[in-house]
Amino acid sequence: MAQQATAGRRCLRAFVSGFFVAVPVTVTFLDRFAYVARVEGSSMQPFLNPEGGSKCDVVLLNRWSVRNYQVQRGDIVSVVSPRNPKQKIIKRVIGLEGDFIRTLGYKNRYVRVPDGHFWIEGDHHGHSLDSNSFGPVSVGLLHGRASHIIWPPNRWQRITPSLPANRGPLDTEEEED
Repeated sequence: MAQQATAGRRCLRAFVSGFFVAVPVTVTFLDRFAYVARVEGSSMQPFLNPEGGSKCDVVLLNRWSVRNYQVQRGDIVSVVSPRNPKQKIIKRVIGLEGDFIRTLGYKNRYVRVPDGHFWIEGDHHGHSLDSNSFGPVSVGLLHGRASHIIWPPNRWQRITPSLPANRGPLDTEEEED
């Protein structure tokens, strides 16, 4: 009986010490490298949540790749909402600092994206709270870049940067016209 109690205490001690090592390692991994996020709503349709309704895509958000606030046009990113700091939103990068953007309902028809900001939009225009509602977004609000769709299994894929048709920065020739 005494041997069982001693073995039980050793197991408990091993579990507790393992727990105190695993938790900080897990938190550090999630904070620095990557984590998964459920994409809800229709703002990124048809690319994400193409079926709508109760079926939601789950994406892998790569935090390591945005640690220096480097993104490119066409990336799907997670940012802290400029309207509600407790909420994160997932949108596509349309323009980078210095780009001239033709907006879709913003207070100005054309916007130059200021330094330290980028322009984000949902793919489903009119069903998205994005830069057309609140303007350019500070790169300091950048949280992660969606790199893969990991759920549902029939949609497993790597996400490559792409811009929707007729979106993106204006050409310099267009600006002069």
